[in-house]
Amino acid sequence: MVRWLIVVFLALMFINGLAPLLRRLGLGRLPGDFEFRLFGRQWSVPLASTVLLSLLLSWLVRWL
Repeated sequence: MVRWLIVVFLALMFINGLAPLLRRLGLGRLPGDFEFRLFGRQWSVPLASTVLLSLLLSWLVRWL
Protein backbone atom coordinates (compact mmCIF):
# COMPACT_ATOMS: atom_id res chain seq x y z
CA MET A 1 0.00 0.00 0.00
CA VAL A 2 2.81 2.41 0.83
CA ARG A 3 4.46 1.73 -2.52
CA TRP A 4 1.30 2.73 -4.36
CA LEU A 5 1.05 5.95 -2.40
CA ILE A 6 4.65 6.77 -3.27
CA VAL A 7 4.06 5.96 -6.96
CA VAL A 8 0.92 8.11 -7.09
CA PHE A 9 2.71 10.97 -5.32
CA LEU A 10 5.67 10.82 -7.72
CA ALA A 11 3.35 10.62 -10.74
CA LEU A 12 1.43 13.69 -9.55
CA MET A 13 4.67 15.59 -9.00
CA PHE A 14 5.89 14.60 -12.49
CA ILE A 15 2.61 15.65 -14.12
CA ASN A 16 2.59 18.89 -12.15
CA GLY A 17 6.09 19.63 -13.45
CA LEU A 18 5.00 18.96 -17.03
CA ALA A 19 1.81 21.03 -16.73
CA PRO A 20 3.28 24.25 -18.23
CA LEU A 21 4.66 22.33 -21.22
CA LEU A 22 1.39 20.46 -21.75
CA ARG A 23 -0.57 23.71 -21.48
CA ARG A 24 1.59 25.27 -24.23
CA LEU A 25 0.75 22.24 -26.40
CA GLY A 26 -2.97 22.89 -25.85
CA LEU A 27 -3.70 20.19 -23.31
CA GLY A 28 -5.68 21.44 -20.37
CA ARG A 29 -7.70 23.80 -22.54
CA LEU A 30 -9.82 21.25 -24.39
CA PRO A 31 -13.62 21.16 -24.14
CA GLY A 32 -14.26 19.05 -21.06
CA ASP A 33 -11.33 20.46 -19.07
CA PHE A 34 -12.67 22.42 -16.13
CA GLU A 35 -11.03 25.27 -14.26
CA PHE A 36 -12.54 27.00 -11.28
CA ARG A 37 -11.52 29.22 -8.38
CA LEU A 38 -12.23 27.96 -4.88
CA PHE A 39 -10.91 29.29 -1.56
CA GLY A 40 -8.72 31.81 -3.42
CA ARG A 41 -6.93 29.15 -5.45
CA GLN A 42 -7.21 28.14 -9.10
CA TRP A 43 -8.18 24.47 -9.52
CA SER A 44 -7.96 22.52 -12.76
CA VAL A 45 -9.72 19.25 -13.61
CA PRO A 46 -8.44 18.15 -17.06
CA LEU A 47 -10.94 15.38 -17.88
CA ALA A 48 -10.75 15.58 -21.68
CA SER A 49 -6.96 15.93 -21.69
CA THR A 50 -6.64 12.88 -19.43
CA VAL A 51 -8.80 10.78 -21.74
CA LEU A 52 -6.85 11.97 -24.79
CA LEU A 53 -3.46 11.20 -23.21
CA SER A 54 -4.72 7.81 -22.04
CA LEU A 55 -5.86 6.91 -25.55
CA LEU A 56 -2.58 8.07 -27.08
CA LEU A 57 -0.47 6.13 -24.59
CA SER A 58 -2.64 3.04 -24.99
CA TRP A 59 -2.27 3.21 -28.76
CA LEU A 60 1.49 3.73 -28.46
CA VAL A 61 1.93 0.75 -26.14
CA ARG A 62 -0.10 -1.54 -28.39
CA TRP A 63 1.79 -0.34 -31.47
CA LEU A 64 5.18 -1.07 -29.91
